[in-house]
Amino acid sequence: MAASDLPYRQILDNCFADRIGEQGLSRESFDGALGEAEEALSWLREAHESGSLPLLHVPARTDDLGRIDEVAELLLNNTTDIVIFGIGGSALGAQALAQLTGWGTQAHKQKGVHIHIPDNLDAATMDAVLGNLDLRTTRFLVVSKSGGTVEPAIQTLAAMSALEKAGGGKYMKHHFAVLTEPAKNGKPNPMRALAEANGFPTLEHDPGVGGRYAVLTNVGLLPARLMGLDVKAIRKGAASVLKPVLDGAPAADVAPAAGAALQVAMMREKATSMSVVVAYADRLDRFLAWYCQLWAESLGKDGKGTTPVRALGPVDQHSQLQLWLAGPKDKLFNMFLTETRGRGPEALAVIAARTDFAFLGGHKVGDLVDAEQRATADTLARNGRPVRSFNLPALDERTLGALFMHFMLETIIAGRMLGVDPFDQPAVEEGKILAKSYLAEGKA
Repeated sequence: MAASDLPYRQILDNCFADRIGEQGLSRESFDGALGEAEEALSWLREAHESGSLPLLHVPARTDDLGRIDEVAELLLNNTTDIVIFGIGGSALGAQALAQLTGWGTQAHKQKGVHIHIPDNLDAATMDAVLGNLDLRTTRFLVVSKSGGTVEPAIQTLAAMSALEKAGGGKYMKHHFAVLTEPAKNGKPNPMRALAEANGFPTLEHDPGVGGRYAVLTNVGLLPARLMGLDVKAIRKGAASVLKPVLDGAPAADVAPAAGAALQVAMMREKATSMSVVVAYADRLDRFLAWYCQLWAESLGKDGKGTTPVRALGPVDQHSQLQLWLAGPKDKLFNMFLTETRGRGPEALAVIAARTDFAFLGGHKVGDLVDAEQRATADTLARNGRPVRSFNLPALDERTLGALFMHFMLETIIAGRMLGVDPFDQPAVEEGKILAKSYLAEGKA
C-alpha cells in the first residue's frame, strides 16, 4: 500500500542535516536505523502469522461488534448520562475518539446522551459527577483490564454507594456494565467477581492486548459506539497502516517503521531527549495525551526512551515557542497539521477596516490557524529544529484509527530497536503497592 493510500501523510524532510543544519539527522544514521527496523518488521509479520501478538489481528475483527452493539443498547436505554470509569489506556483512547464529536471542547454540541469520563481520580470531581447527575437515568461503564486497579474500583464502589443511598439499590444491575479480563483458571478477577455478584453485564477485555494498546478493541469501540461514531471506519483506518507491514514492504515505505527509525536515530546521534507532539486542533488534545502514555510507559526503561511532551496550538505556540527556538536543542518536534483554511467564523472586511486589524478582514478563524501552524513548523525548521509533520486532510474515524495504529506500531518497532520490552511497565508497580499499604495503614 502506497503512502498516498493512508488517510494522513508523514513528512520527514525537515529532520535531516542536509535541510536544517547540524541539529538535523544524517542520512547515514537514518538508513542504518531503517535497516534495524527491517528486523522489527520481520518480527511483527511472524507475530501476526503465529498469533502471538493479538493486537495485529484486531483491525480485521468483526466478531466482537455484535456484543458491543448489545451492551451499548443496554446502556443507552432510558438514559441521560453515561459515566465511563477507567484510567490510563482504559480511558485516554475513549477520550481521543470522543473528541471527534467535539467532546471536551468548547465546540461540543451535545446530542442525545451526555458522556462523562472522569479518568483522573479526584475527590472534588467525583463529588460533582455523582452529585450533579440524575442517578435514575445515569449508567456506568467500568473499564479495568486486570480488574484490580484501585482507581476505577473506588469510583465504582462510590457510584454503587450513591445509588444505594438514593434508594436505587434494587435497580443496581440496570445501571452498570463492566469490561474486564475473563476468568483465569475458573477464578474471576476482583472487578469481574463484583460484576457477577451484582448481575452487571460484562464484556471481555482481550488478555493479550495491554491497556495502552487496547483502543482498537472494545475498550475504545464501545465508548465510540455510545457516541455514535463509525467503529468499522476506525478499524479500517488501522488496517490501512498495518497492511504494508503484512505485505512485506521495506521499512522506508512503512510509515511507522520510518518514524521509529527517525526517533531512535535522533536519540543516538543527536541525544534527543524529548518527543514533542504539537496539534493545532482542540479535537486532537486527548489523542496527544494517549500518545504520551503509550510512548513513555512503553519505552522508558533501562535508562532509554525520550520524554513525550504534548502541546496545543496556538496557545502553546505563545507559551513554549520561545523555549523551542532558543532553549536546549534536545527535542524532536512532531506536528499534526489539519485542514482549517476557509473554516470557522469570518472577520468581515467592513468591520476590520475600521481597526488596526484590517489585514484580518475577509479571513476566517481557520485561515489564521492554518497560517500559524505552517509558520510554526517552518520557523522551527529554519532555526535548525527537526520537525516531522503529519498532514491530516480529514479528522475523522478512519484518520484517527490510522494514527492509533501508526503510533502503536512505531512504539513497538522502536522498542525492538532499543532492546526494551514495549509491553510491560515494571517500574510503576512499586507505587501501586505502596499506595495500598498506606491506605491499609490509615495514612492515606
